[in-house]
Amino acid sequence: MKILIIGLIVLLGSGFSGADEPLSFKPLFNGKNLDGWVDVNTGPDTWSVKDGMIVCQGLPIGVMRSDRQYENFILEIEWMHLEAGGNSGVFVWSEGEVNSANRLPNGMEVQMLELEYPVIHNRVKEYVSGELFGAGTVTAIPDHPRGKRSSSPEYRCKGKGEWNKYTVVCVDGTVKLSINGKFVNGIRNSSVKKGYLCLESEGAQVRFRNIRIMELPEGMAKGSEIVPVVD
Repeated sequence: MKILIIGLIVLLGSGFSGADEPLSFKPLFNGKNLDGWVDVNTGPDTWSVKDGMIVCQGLPIGVMRSDRQYENFILEIEWMHLEAGGNSGVFVWSEGEVNSANRLPNGMEVQMLELEYPVIHNRVKEYVSGELFGAGTVTAIPDHPRGKRSSSPEYRCKGKGEWNKYTVVCVDGTVKLSINGKFVNGIRNSSVKKGYLCLESEGAQVRFRNIRIMELPEGMAKGSEIVPVVD
């Protein structure tokens, strides 16, 4: 992680990407509507915008994706659960279509669990909010293994009704996650390295805001490491 962060500091300090364009954050949500996002397999009432937030009702289970793919980038996103034990997440390097029975795509999931989820579901020894894992057919090597998942060793998320901030650094198959101002988790050698971003609807009301992305110079993703483009 230290080498990755030092490399990013040098890169950001230069102020320029490989294409000689200034590196900067760009909004993925304009606070007014869902321009730039595409419903994949949820319903017409699942997603809406209110008071500068994306409002997700949680049902049906499914995702909404970005209208284009991303490879190397830094994603910032704030989220808040409204229900005890709520479950959601953001997928990176995700497929743009869903064909699985559980209604969720193949991709790298950055999980967003409300603090009471492990207690309500009797999984206190298993789940910590901020897990990273390859969903579906995606594989990777966890920094803090819990099976194929990487489980954050520290509780840093806030409970229902409070905002959390994730900073997600995705570079050449490696994902590093900062929760509320501290890097606490990572996963590497992802079998997919370029794809869509997806917001997850998974049974509970959740809110998103201040979503922005800094695209970094492209890497070496090729072939099966890039998900199919969806028209």
